[in-house]
Amino acid sequence: MRLGLALLSLVTLQRIGELMWARRNTRRLKARGAIEIGAKHYGLIVFVHAAWLLGLWALAWDRPLIPGWAGVYISLQAARIWVLASLGERWTTRIVVLPKAPLVRAGPYRFMSHPNYLVVVAEIAVLPLAYGLPGYAVFFSLVNAAVLRIRIRAETRALEQFSMLQAT
Repeated sequence: MRLGLALLSLVTLQRIGELMWARRNTRRLKARGAIEIGAKHYGLIVFVHAAWLLGLWALAWDRPLIPGWAGVYISLQAARIWVLASLGERWTTRIVVLPKAPLVRAGPYRFMSHPNYLVVVAEIAVLPLAYGLPGYAVFFSLVNAAVLRIRIRAETRALEQFSMLQAT
């Protein structure tokens, strides 16, 4: 039980820290002439992720961890760090486009267009599984897929609009 509570606490602190970093990066990018695209759906993304985490607090805070799934979740954090480190000051939770800036092609972005979303998809499914909540994992995976569909379309349009998307 204590490990489960510790993991939820760490995930919560991580997300709060990432939101603070994203806000700072967004301000800096906008100061350099960046433009935010798709702001209308941003609240939906925040709502879904907050509901996911708050629901885990309500349902899982006192549940034992399943070691294998907890290990998978912890392993995913290496991929998350790789994504954040690769984007550096360009990482944000919003779609913020710096006109005429080249796309980041370092780290996992050498291999795929949206590695951050892949990590998030995995996290949303795996963390509930670490607490033995498969129905919760499926529900939020489906909700997240619907939101990501909106998000990825908006991001792709934004990159195309500012001539930064390169044909692969």
